[in-house]
Amino acid sequence: MAKDGGRAVRGALPALAAGRLPAPARLFEIATAELRGGLAREAEQRRLFPWLAVAFGTGILVFFTATDGAPSLAAPLIAAGFCLGSTPLLRARPVGLALMLGLAAAFLGFAAGVWRVASVAGPVLARTTIAPLAGTVEALDEREGGARLIVRVERFGDLAEAARPRRVRVSYRTVQVVRPGDAIRATARLLPPPEAARPGGYDFARDAYFRGIGAVGSLTGKVEIVPQTVPLATDLRLAASIDEARNTLTRRITEAIGGQAGAVAAALVTGKRGLISEETNAVLRAAGIYHVVSISGLHMVLAAGVVFWLVRAGLALVPILALAFPIKKVAAGAAMLGVTAYCAFSGWDVAAERALIMTLVMLGAILVDRPALSMRNLALAAIIALAREPEALLGPSFQMSFGAVAGLIACAPLLDGRLFAREGGSWLTRALSWLMAVSVGTLATTLVAQIATAPFATYHFQTVQPFGLVGNALTLPLVSLAVMPAAVVGMLAYPFALDKPVWWLMGLAVRGMLDISTWIANFGQANVVLPAFGTGALTLLALALLVATLPVSRLRVFAVLPAALGLALAASPSRFDLYIDRDGAGAALRGADGRLAVLGRPPGFVLEQWLKADGDDRRAAAVNGGPGIRCDRLGCTMAAPDGRKVALVTDKRAFAEDCARADILISRLTAPSGCAAPLRIDRAHLSAHGATAICLGPTGPEVVTARGAGSPKPWQERTATGPPATPPAANTEAAAEPTEPAPDLPQ
Repeated sequence: MAKDGGRAVRGALPALAAGRLPAPARLFEIATAELRGGLAREAEQRRLFPWLAVAFGTGILVFFTATDGAPSLAAPLIAAGFCLGSTPLLRARPVGLALMLGLAAAFLGFAAGVWRVASVAGPVLARTTIAPLAGTVEALDEREGGARLIVRVERFGDLAEAARPRRVRVSYRTVQVVRPGDAIRATARLLPPPEAARPGGYDFARDAYFRGIGAVGSLTGKVEIVPQTVPLATDLRLAASIDEARNTLTRRITEAIGGQAGAVAAALVTGKRGLISEETNAVLRAAGIYHVVSISGLHMVLAAGVVFWLVRAGLALVPILALAFPIKKVAAGAAMLGVTAYCAFSGWDVAAERALIMTLVMLGAILVDRPALSMRNLALAAIIALAREPEALLGPSFQMSFGAVAGLIACAPLLDGRLFAREGGSWLTRALSWLMAVSVGTLATTLVAQIATAPFATYHFQTVQPFGLVGNALTLPLVSLAVMPAAVVGMLAYPFALDKPVWWLMGLAVRGMLDISTWIANFGQANVVLPAFGTGALTLLALALLVATLPVSRLRVFAVLPAALGLALAASPSRFDLYIDRDGAGAALRGADGRLAVLGRPPGFVLEQWLKADGDDRRAAAVNGGPGIRCDRLGCTMAAPDGRKVALVTDKRAFAEDCARADILISRLTAPSGCAAPLRIDRAHLSAHGATAICLGPTGPEVVTARGAGSPKPWQERTATGPPATPPAANTEAAAEPTEPAPDLPQ
């Protein structure tokens, strides 16, 4: 069958070379023959297994995006059992067998989503509340001028246990010493985890839900440390001990190196990024190397590689052991233990966990005499990671890390540097050829990784770093050959208190990395903001990546179709004309000049998300009102380019006038029942639908909300609380708003 497909294609080549395209029927025949031949080869090469991971992820995606209500766990499990039970009857029908296995995997992915939501379910605070808080510090991230705590709550005001958040994330600005494991009492101002700032935007509330965080906020006044009255639970004691050890090492590294180089070096080792300033973060992002700071594939591979090499080299020095035992497998087992311990020490971050799973699968392949780096292993790692954390499929970290590795595995035959290999010749010739191979290999792998991750990075962050290839090419050799080896040596020397000279040397390399990043960040247009595109374009581009990397046959050429369609959709996104804050504190309306103008006082983080989604590179602090806006103590008004009037009401005395003249009325208050405004976005609407965006089309406003239609998702449901904070603040997220999630990119 594969030969028939190749013959059909070869028969069409003369016509294509002569500039004559075959008839549509002939094109369809050629495509069908090529598809059949490619599928036959995929089956022969047993390359259909990676598509089970795709089917598993599809089931998860259906659960998170298409369900309305609370589905039963038994339903997808029964359906998966039925599909698997019918496979013995389909052995003679390979196509039917493959489809049934894929359907079973999809049902299991759906079931994984149902189980995960049920297993992490917990109370979520309903509204801003100020009350006494008592609990135990589970984790602490030191920051400039304060810290951010994860507190396991024992008491909050007079809330009953069923309505009390189990964990809260709070910040405080004092210099008082608080350590993980301490029992504390303080007055806390808590609010629900903020939802997406715009429809389709980053939803911190969803991430907080799956981390078990039911509220965020800040501590006010003095934090009182009290004696523990009962022994700590085992998991809490272990988590607090590990976090305290991480903080201790973080302080030791920052003191040994100093400045932002010390903060970055500490983050590379312990994963604690709180001491890195926003300016340094911006520089690293502009250079395209922020992924280095995240504990991810690069750290896990180097940690495993060092342990693997040390154990294997040590055993090889003893001839009797080298002859009597499979030292390569012993070294792989030791590396698995070492990298697992490092992941535990680094805090079991979500990105680190996925990198650990991938590394363990690769090392496990050595134990069973399989190729360590293969698409089957990557698919197995993806299934394990998604079975543990199905929600990760929706985030940039999973998408970018697995996309990059898939691209690198698919292009591995082209990246091995054999083109420049020189076996003969002088030592200078061999050295130059090795240097050329390493340089070209670094550039090629960086380019492949950037292409593979570009759709996901652009979709989630609306930014592109044109000089990221230069930044990675210049800094990754320094990171791989100096920074990370020094980090491993420092970790080994730390128990002996011989590590400070190593950290000092590591700091020199990190300063070089920061100098290169600063130089690149100063280029013009080092950070380009692009308008946000929709999920349809992302789906097509992700499908193109899968088709281009998973097959081994010429089926890869079919990736051109979804890639072309996805790029066309991404290049012409539809932009909203009006953004409304989820709390009604402000809005942004497109003016006659085509740019957004601000009404009211939306939170800075929210306004920044609106600007980036619109492809506007202005900083939120630089946007003050806009032409055509009129504001007073009662609210603001502005006319859209098509003449429709938009009014933002901040005082109920303005309702009488604005309800009569406004086409769109916005308020964090409840509009009176007799309000004549054709479209009212008031407290009732925002409470039910969250952040809102509107397209002002010729047929009328098209309203899109962050929550969408149907029943609220579990992370959008709120529990009852006591009385709200008085008075309610217009910018309640100022102290608790999440920062942009940092992607990790394995190298």
